[in-house]
Amino acid sequence: MAASFDYFEHVADIGVIGIGDTLAEAFVGGAQGLFNVMVDIDQVDGTRCIDITCSAFDIQELYIEWLNTLLAKADINGMVFCRFTIDQLTENTLHGHAFGETINAMKHHIKTEVKGATYSMLSIEKVNDKFVVKCVVDV
Repeated sequence: MAASFDYFEHVADIGVIGIGDTLAEAFVGGAQGLFNVMVDIDQVDGTRCIDITCSAFDIQELYIEWLNTLLAKADINGMVFCRFTIDQLTENTLHGHAFGETINAMKHHIKTEVKGATYSMLSIEKVNDKFVVKCVVDV
């Protein structure tokens, strides 16, 4: 199974769910869901690759660091991402890549600005042989 994403109800913000056969795939699914809140990621070409490295005290904090590092790299580079890979994932470190292109309001049909991933409703669990990661993103 490839990484996938879904959403859950939240009063003021948006809950993002990443799902995968591995924890890395679930992290990738969460990243896809995060960027799909902002634009239709199917309309984004993955022509540029940005190196992503982050670290944290534990795996839950690392998930939030991953999402917020992606947001920061997208902002710094004026990009939007559509595809993600993770080469290394440990309890405390992550190395991967984000693929995307320069943001273009006409092409990408911007939906919602995401300010950041939060610790609200953060969870990482295994459900029926799938890894599921959840958090609320601040819009």
